[in-house]
Amino acid sequence: MAQRISIEELTKHATAEDCWILVNGKVYDLTNFAPEHPGGADSTLNVILSAPSSQLMALAVITKYAGKDGTKTYNTYHSASLIDKSLSDAEKKGEFDESTTTVAWLAAQQEAATPEVHSDEKPPLSAIINLDDFEQAFAKVGGKKAQAYISGASNDLLTLNANKSLWQKLWFRPRIMRNVASVSTRTRMLGCEVAMPVWICPMGIAKTAGEEGEKALGAGAASSGIVHCMSTAASMSVEDILSSAPKTYPFFFQLYVDRQRHKTEAVLAQINQLYQIKALFITADLAVVSKREADERIRTQEITSVYSSQEKSRIDKKGAGLARTTGGFIDPALNWDDISWVRRHTTLPIVIKGIQSAADARKAMEMGCQGIVISNHGGRALDGAPATILVLLEIRLDCPEVFERMEVHIDGGVRRGSDVLKAVCLGAHGVGVGRPFQCSVLYGTEGVETAAESTSTPTPPPSITVRYSTDFRCVVLQDELETAMRLCGVTDLEAARGDMSYLNTSELEQYLPKPERRPWFAGLRARL
Repeated sequence: MAQRISIEELTKHATAEDCWILVNGKVYDLTNFAPEHPGGADSTLNVILSAPSSQLMALAVITKYAGKDGTKTYNTYHSASLIDKSLSDAEKKGEFDESTTTVAWLAAQQEAATPEVHSDEKPPLSAIINLDDFEQAFAKVGGKKAQAYISGASNDLLTLNANKSLWQKLWFRPRIMRNVASVSTRTRMLGCEVAMPVWICPMGIAKTAGEEGEKALGAGAASSGIVHCMSTAASMSVEDILSSAPKTYPFFFQLYVDRQRHKTEAVLAQINQLYQIKALFITADLAVVSKREADERIRTQEITSVYSSQEKSRIDKKGAGLARTTGGFIDPALNWDDISWVRRHTTLPIVIKGIQSAADARKAMEMGCQGIVISNHGGRALDGAPATILVLLEIRLDCPEVFERMEVHIDGGVRRGSDVLKAVCLGAHGVGVGRPFQCSVLYGTEGVETAAESTSTPTPPPSITVRYSTDFRCVVLQDELETAMRLCGVTDLEAARGDMSYLNTSELEQYLPKPERRPWFAGLRARL
């Protein structure tokens, strides 16, 4: 990029058919890139999910940014290095010559890139006392697009709301007069020693929540002794995310299978070389991207303000939300037979993410998977799908052998440390938390640490010394978990796994399908 590009030269290339864009002081030719973008030339800032994850990037390939400065919009979602890794040398036109700028041009760029987040309005981190507070803080200061993307869910939000509310239908049966002065939350997940059985769910483009993005999630997870499951749709390269933690610290990797299977094979080849990645989570609950109306409304407003009537007529009639325009690469033909194909390309433990029935949990076990995640994509897949805690109970009652032959994890609606205890008592090996951690990125690494660690004492009890960090902060999830354990009479979380004597499931059981309607019941009745 030795050549210097003047403002006059940049503005000559200001159409979708001849599209140069300025990003972080460098000029790039995106003319050939635009048609290959998942949203086509009609998309604003979106993620290229059809590329290997180390080459993920986002950039506005629309008239709004052609011949202009797209730096602020780009940096809102992605790390600076991604664009250089994604384009060829020929598409890197040169350094921008700032001496050629004009007052009028600078003013136009400022207007086009007004920041959406006002950090001076966010509550101080000291005011955050639970996970819901992170989401409420982000709702106050986050941009509309980011809020729609992070908090949105499918259709009428039935499953989203059920995910949260049904945890409250599961009651404890506390045991008293036990010595709970010292409790242990330590356990192992997929071979990784952790401070507590919690992992950060994969959520795309974390820079929508804060500048540090996935680096904050990785660093915060490492210092808290939990695990970050990075997303295929991350706003940073895999290597950048791994660099946020000690070189031996474990991560999980979430995979969307691409329609073009060779691209998925390239991703697998890449992560196979990375020692820190300890398990592969294959997303199976999103054969197609669902209708997420909050996201689509925001995108429709943007399109209306940017495009002419003729251009608008070419926009996807299904909707143009960030999720849909970035998810067209997902292969709807993915099926159980593909497990053997994945095995040929990796030796990592395979975890199927998106289990929503006992029947599929058993199927994953029979296929030899190392684990499952009971998940409905945080209410972002099929609206009306069962709440995840209900599915966990169904599996526990209908096919308990699953818990002995592979690891069972759950996400969806978890907002309290007591929820983690409930899941473990039902047999879960690990619990994923998504939106609250994503919103905690608003506060950077310290926010993620605050979401995870303990508030009860300035130093941890002897049995819970966290070897991952010398700085034990005063924060949320682990404190709630330890408190719930003590009040329930549990001293060792691992020993309580699968012990339903601590739970009253009767209220939750009324939401299970009737026994005669369960898929396995007919075969069982025939044997009887």
